[in-house]
Amino acid sequence: MILYCPRDKLAQIGKLGALELRRGFYVYVGSALGPGGVRARVAHHAQVSPRPHWHIDYLRPHMLLDRVGYSYGRVNREHRWACFIRALKGASVPLAGFGSSDCRCQAHLFYFATRPSLRCLADSVTFRV
Repeated sequence: MILYCPRDKLAQIGKLGALELRRGFYVYVGSALGPGGVRARVAHHAQVSPRPHWHIDYLRPHMLLDRVGYSYGRVNREHRWACFIRALKGASVPLAGFGSSDCRCQAHLFYFATRPSLRCLADSVTFRV
């Protein structure tokens, strides 16, 4: 997911604590291998959840949805994508542990001052506006 934060603000992210959001773009990667699959997970994250469950649920009320990328398959690509996005020019980790409690990554949320170019993911991910 690519999210846009229109202004600086503070957001409480469950037990992780407070996150100082900066104006700009945030890229979140996750998997949807559970019940309902990609369709259910994307539909859930596209809305603001009245009862937050995942880290991204706490962030969504403060962000505008810019784009959603997804792929289908039985292989979890979340870690690989997180490593790829972290290595992009301009990427930073705004809150360690965000979305990565089941992975060895530092986080699955990345900040960019301007919309990142994710063209090289096009072969494995379908982006929707």
